[in-house]
Amino acid sequence: MRKTAVVTGASSGIGAATGRRLAAEGFNVVLAARRRERLDALVKEIEEADPAGRSNFVEAVTLDVTSQESVDALADRLKACHVLVNNAGGAVGLENVAEADPADWQTMYDTNVLGLLRMTRALLPKLIASGEGHVVNITSLAAHAVYEGGAGYIAAQHAAAAVNDTMRLELVEQPVRITEVAPGMVHTEEFSLVRFRGDAEAAAKPYLGVPNPLTADDVADCIAWAVTRPAHVNIDRIDVQPRAQAASHKVQRITP
Repeated sequence: MRKTAVVTGASSGIGAATGRRLAAEGFNVVLAARRRERLDALVKEIEEADPAGRSNFVEAVTLDVTSQESVDALADRLKACHVLVNNAGGAVGLENVAEADPADWQTMYDTNVLGLLRMTRALLPKLIASGEGHVVNITSLAAHAVYEGGAGYIAAQHAAAAVNDTMRLELVEQPVRITEVAPGMVHTEEFSLVRFRGDAEAAAKPYLGVPNPLTADDVADCIAWAVTRPAHVNIDRIDVQPRAQAASHKVQRITP
């Protein structure tokens, strides 16, 4: 029986890249996100790239991780789940604490932390029943460092990392592995744009002059490697950043 992987936030960026990669690795893949039209297009793309049918199915499911009803509906339709990639989340704003909007912090916490909780709780029985379950939580280098202007996102990611490590302790007697993947600077089409509230010029600035920031495929490669290790091997955490990034606040930039 082929393993089934569920990927949240799969309509773009790291989530979409992970869906493509896990399908190529032979998983049955459930692509879950709010924007169904993007998911449907991704399913078609994956199927057209795989005429030999290496994956039994690739399925799109509309999902809002901030809604328990939506999460439960996804869980109810699954017969089995071996891998859960909690990727849904993101950053909103770069205001200092003194100017921060609590609503932005609430949004980030509800997706990055409570979304992880909702999905894991809903699918954990199936992950355990599979005998080889694996939860992969996508956080950020911000889960382990701080920088000015990022307190809301940093706090949410620190919380997600804490949940990840606590789960490993709580599930040590169960056949479920727990892995955190913490990317640094990844240039995707939407993360920075959302953070800068749709200001494309501002969203592009963090990447200006940076030679070869990570791509979504780079992160998907890390996820695929972790979930394809033998069942007795747990990759606790992968910190991945471009060579040009030494820390959250230290990045090489080449000026023209």
